[in-house]
Amino acid sequence: MIKVYKKLTEQQKKNNIIFSSCLSEFKTEQETDNKHEVKNSDKEKDEIIKRLLDDKFFNDSHWIYNIIRR
Repeated sequence: MIKVYKKLTEQQKKNNIIFSSCLSEFKTEQETDNKHEVKNSDKEKDEIIKRLLDDKFFNDSHWIYNIIRR
């Protein structure tokens, strides 16, 4: 699993998103990808982010990239 770091989009910022993780076969997000977003108001947001960064479980999956936006 290769981590790709990008900035949050303007739309994500407007929606109060502070973190997103997208598992993808490509270096850019696709509509069909598995995407998770964390809002500033989410309870246990730090723990959720920690779990989303730990992508070892998916090393043998068809996903190649974990696209992380902060």
